[in-house]
Amino acid sequence: MPQGFPYKDLTQLYKAVEGEAFQLPRPGKVETLKKPVHGEGFEMKNALVVQPMEGCDADENGAPTDWTIRRYRRFAAGGAALIWMEAVSVCPEGRANPHQLMITEVNIEAFRALVGEIKQAALQAGVRPPLVVAQLTQSGRWSRPSGAPEPMRAWRSEVLDRHQNLPEDYPIVSDEYLSSLPELYARSTRLCMEAGFDGVDIKACHLYLMSELLGAKGRPGPYGGCYENRVRLLLECVDAAREQIGQGILAARINLYDGEAASWGVGEGLKVDYEEPLRLVEALYEHGVRLLNLTMGTPYYNPHVNRPYATGGYETQECAVEGVARLLDGCRQAQARAPRAVCVATGLSYLRQFAPQVAAGLMEEGGARAVGFGREAFAYPDFARDILEKGEMTASKCCVTCGLCTRIMRAGGRPGCPVRDAEFYLPELRRVVK
Repeated sequence: MPQGFPYKDLTQLYKAVEGEAFQLPRPGKVETLKKPVHGEGFEMKNALVVQPMEGCDADENGAPTDWTIRRYRRFAAGGAALIWMEAVSVCPEGRANPHQLMITEVNIEAFRALVGEIKQAALQAGVRPPLVVAQLTQSGRWSRPSGAPEPMRAWRSEVLDRHQNLPEDYPIVSDEYLSSLPELYARSTRLCMEAGFDGVDIKACHLYLMSELLGAKGRPGPYGGCYENRVRLLLECVDAAREQIGQGILAARINLYDGEAASWGVGEGLKVDYEEPLRLVEALYEHGVRLLNLTMGTPYYNPHVNRPYATGGYETQECAVEGVARLLDGCRQAQARAPRAVCVATGLSYLRQFAPQVAAGLMEEGGARAVGFGREAFAYPDFARDILEKGEMTASKCCVTCGLCTRIMRAGGRPGCPVRDAEFYLPELRRVVK
């Protein structure tokens, strides 16, 4: 399989995967993406979703700034049915960077204004305002509330501890602290609903705290060991949020597979083992989650697993198309386990202008009810409008999955696309990456 992105047309892309153990969905009709999606208690005007991508541009107190507003106005004008907003921390110590969003009683009006800007931008662009879901998080071992790493690890992971240079005696977050989190998620949910969000996501992906606990087989006590203990806190936080959400959408973005980074969804020889993740998918639906976003891996250790790329920080043993196929298959498995939920597929940005046909094919075979774009939205915020109005995406506007947005973030800057949005983000790249 070739590296980079050498595909000139859809036929060439599918020719490249002939005979491989993994396969992409057969190309579908782009019109499939244009149809409304009827969830339980909500409706999406089409099947297109802007995925959560952190802008790291909140103020020191967690409130959105002009940079935040600009990004979300551009997303809203693009015509997607749902904006799955980036991570919003439920507590100061759980922020992944000093400029991560964090909703509080003090700054709630700034969030209400942001939601208003999103709805207004859509109306001004002549499109129906999108649903907006806030992603609630506690960053756990990836916490950097003051800029320097301040990990709150859930258990001793040989791989991740070595990756972070953590000594064996580095503290593990206590049961007492974990038991306090449902109340924080309930509070943040209440604030988000008061601010005008359409729903909240209890985030459990990419090995942030809730996600890391899912694989905490070596942790003693009520939050580790057996499956029931490892999913306990996530379900408690979901239940706490449900009590505050009223008629809003209860959502969750979860890992189905950690890869070599940790043990959730990982079988012998690092193969995918969906047994426990699909039990969780079913449990989340039973606890009231009606919108599920399926992903894998972690951008901090194995970004090729959750964000297949053309060029990145390291060479991988697998081609990017294999990573895309794994992500789409994971969504297919989850949708089959929770057929009444709206499952959102991820990993499509690598496919560039061919993504709409592949996404439509996945939906036509029942493997997803909606499809999301993350890095693509940074580069191409009006991708949905082009799909809806032109029936295609323009190659020269697509994300090239080069990783520069992530490089800006890792250097402490405000991530965006310095390739397609150079006026704003090329100076930011030059400012922070020497």
